[in-house]
Amino acid sequence: MNRKFFFSKASLIFLLLSFCQYSIAQSLTESKIKSGVHKYSDLMKISKVLYPGDSTIDVTYYKLNLTLTYSPNYLKGIVTVNAKSNLSGLNSFFLDLQNAFTIDSILSNGKKLTFIHSNAKLNIALDKNYNAGEIFSVVIYYEGVPGSSGFGSFAFGSHAGSPAIWSLSEPYGASDWWPCKDTPADKADSSDVWITCDKSLTAASNGILQTVVDNGNGTHTFEWKNSYPIAQYLISIAISNYTVYKNYYDYSVSDSMPITNYVYPEDFSSSKYTIDKVPNMIKIYSDYYGQYPFLREKYGQAQFGWGGGMEHQTITSLGDFDEDLEAHELAHQWFGDMVTCKDWQDIWLNEGFATYSEAIYFGTTQGENVYNQMISQDMQAARNAVGSIYVQDISSVDNIFDYSRTYAKGAVVLHMLRGIVGDSTFFKILRSYASYPGLAYNVAATSDFESVAEKIYGSSLSYFFNEWIYGENYPHYQVSWNSHLIGNNVYDVTLNISQTDNSNPLFFTMPIQIKISTSVGDTIVTVLNDQQDQKIDISINGEPNYIDFDPNNFILKDISIMDSIDLTKPKTFSLEQNYPNPFNPATTIEYTIPVQYKGYIPVKLIIYNILGSEVDVLVNVNQSSGTYRVSFPSKDKIGKLSSGVYFYALFAGNYRDIKKMVLTK
Repeated sequence: MNRKFFFSKASLIFLLLSFCQYSIAQSLTESKIKSGVHKYSDLMKISKVLYPGDSTIDVTYYKLNLTLTYSPNYLKGIVTVNAKSNLSGLNSFFLDLQNAFTIDSILSNGKKLTFIHSNAKLNIALDKNYNAGEIFSVVIYYEGVPGSSGFGSFAFGSHAGSPAIWSLSEPYGASDWWPCKDTPADKADSSDVWITCDKSLTAASNGILQTVVDNGNGTHTFEWKNSYPIAQYLISIAISNYTVYKNYYDYSVSDSMPITNYVYPEDFSSSKYTIDKVPNMIKIYSDYYGQYPFLREKYGQAQFGWGGGMEHQTITSLGDFDEDLEAHELAHQWFGDMVTCKDWQDIWLNEGFATYSEAIYFGTTQGENVYNQMISQDMQAARNAVGSIYVQDISSVDNIFDYSRTYAKGAVVLHMLRGIVGDSTFFKILRSYASYPGLAYNVAATSDFESVAEKIYGSSLSYFFNEWIYGENYPHYQVSWNSHLIGNNVYDVTLNISQTDNSNPLFFTMPIQIKISTSVGDTIVTVLNDQQDQKIDISINGEPNYIDFDPNNFILKDISIMDSIDLTKPKTFSLEQNYPNPFNPATTIEYTIPVQYKGYIPVKLIIYNILGSEVDVLVNVNQSSGTYRVSFPSKDKIGKLSSGVYFYALFAGNYRDIKKMVLTK
């Protein structure tokens, strides 16, 4: 049972404004802990939308033969789709294609097929019935002006007065410019992209450039071939008057892979420095995750007119060549391109992994402190996450790609997993996940990653994934401790850990490192916190003088630590004046609970501003008799509060007191 205190805000304001330091005569009410939590199986069903794509077919191959003009902006396309029937007697199927296009004709086996194009669906009647497992091929002739949805799925732009044409199909934009099965769950086994454009322009796409054909009419055709499985949204084009610059990734003493960079001419000189860091980036990620996954083709970077980056397979699109952006998009070649999230609800498997990889890269090149700083920044952003990492509503592009939840909190989940399983096991998990049969060059859901992690770790991690991927928010810990001598310089440390109520889960189960500083040195122990209010006893050599809760910052959390600094049993309640006062940036508040309380009583220490608005809850826990101290502001709030008068109020049993303090800057 948890006790919650309520009192009149008007009464509090009166007390604050008159600077009174007497007990607040206010009735208290008691409420029980919220009953019940969401079942994870139910949570996963909330707000799920119908996902696009015809489940009766399995696409095996795409060929895009596109002619693009800049003035006027126009696309003429011939798209070949090879697919396998998933049922017996298949006589029709559909592809996704926006209504802006005109369909000239559709052929199969040299015969014209009938079709209906409406509501962004291209319904095609096949030339015969196809049995399960039987392959068929259709060729679609179409033309029009591509649409632009999501992040700008297809754009006719410019730079420095020169044309620029590019695509960015994630998540639902591929059908804005070509007919496809618009779901990442169905990867094609291979693809070709042929691009015809003005001879003044260069066209980049996935895979290897087979040839460039001069058409003799002022245009040329770039014929690109990709021989790896690929999701529809990772097929791309980028066209402009590029400066083409190559460097190489040497993956053995005698072998190398080209890194082909397509850069706007006016930006090349300023971009070359970071472009030349990419070979080392590939080496670092290959060491951690396994060899670069598209080694027999290339890695490429193509500049485009969007203010960010997109991890198109073997040909990342970049707005500019910032090192952190390059590191993020490169990591996607493993996590996002080789292993692709099965649907957008599990997008953290792409974006969380790539965001975490930024910290891995910079930690490797600049040191552990930089890694820790980047994780701290991710944690700060993750505290703003609303809802579960598993995206409940994938109808909104902004919701799918919410930075705080999908990117930052997704990255922090990996950092926390690393803290649980240890470094060597963690990186073995990532390497195994990237190369796991059935996942490598295929698609994965969170359950697949969890299964690999548990197999490598050798123990269940369901509690971790349930609370951090399918649950919401993060733990708010209240920690108090004291110690007493039990003989021969051996002390018993009593640790009390409480968590405030959460929605789902009600509280978080986590192994937690505790660093105990004693007269003979420091010791780190790991305890399993699997109760909302938990008492843990630890025996240790040397007199304890300080504890550090989660010293390596492995857990996304808020925390207040109350140190027991006087082991004599006080006879009266007291709330001391904070010290120092005035203070900047932090101060200490002490209070005592008297000896007549043999067990635990509910204690709450709350900070208010001059208007009576709650600023922070420093203590909200059951405590036994003793003298305690707590710091204000907590680490995550230092530097964020404005100068002025604040008040702190103690509620313990029937005891109430309030005092004033001043923050100066």
